[in-house]
Amino acid sequence: MELFDSSLTEPLEMRMIRLSPFEVRQKIDKNSAEFRSLVNSIQEHGLLQPILVRPISHGFEIVAGYRRFEACKTLRWRFIQCKIQDLSDKQTYEIQLTENIQRKSLDPIEEAEAFKRYVDEFGWGGVAELAKKIQKSEEYVSHRMQLLKLPADAKQQLIQKALNVSQGLELLGIPPESQSDIIQCVVEKKLTVRQIRQLKSESAQTSTYNNERTQAQKVAKKTALALRVTLSRIDSLIDEAHNISDKKSRDELITYLMDIRYNIHDMVDKTLKIQKNKKI
Repeated sequence: MELFDSSLTEPLEMRMIRLSPFEVRQKIDKNSAEFRSLVNSIQEHGLLQPILVRPISHGFEIVAGYRRFEACKTLRWRFIQCKIQDLSDKQTYEIQLTENIQRKSLDPIEEAEAFKRYVDEFGWGGVAELAKKIQKSEEYVSHRMQLLKLPADAKQQLIQKALNVSQGLELLGIPPESQSDIIQCVVEKKLTVRQIRQLKSESAQTSTYNNERTQAQKVAKKTALALRVTLSRIDSLIDEAHNISDKKSRDELITYLMDIRYNIHDMVDKTLKIQKNKKI
């Protein structure tokens, strides 16, 4: 921990300043009312707070104040007041992440992706450490990261604010075959978390029922096939029975085999009806 501020504050040429590769959010809508208001404010009052930069091999890199930097570029400033501080990649990312969270400029998916990069991709610490750095609870961080498990259409609805985080978390674990229908239902009917939970429960029961029905149909199909094979073999035996020279023995055996054939044929018909039965 530093006992004194070792940073410097001085104007730097705009052309010497680069964007950070760790910038959490670099997309700025320069036509938005918010950005135009910032430009007008700086034009009227000047830059009230310097941007934070760090020295790199060929110039400087923005750590915090990206929007202010872009506003000053729009005003065609040649110099901009900067606070220059020697910071590591990890410190740079933590500052940028904290700034964006405090300004509430990130949607839940952007936050989730930023947290994942910190924890998984960059390996700069675990959920507990990150939560402490950005002054949020561990639950907040872990819940945001879980949102990345949602299907693409649910993520898009979160970005567009058609779903909130609580609804998104409740949608986790939906069977793939039910995802699109349930997500559409939640958005269109504006279902509460409790209603989503009920819908999930009903969907799970339907899915179990459909799986059982499919399994039953498979067994019925195999049964019908086995019976047809048996029927074919009985027909073959009937053909052989016709070659018996003793008429009495031949007639008795053929009659017996025909009875069996009739019963098997009846079983095939019943099996086919079972396959079509909507109750399984």
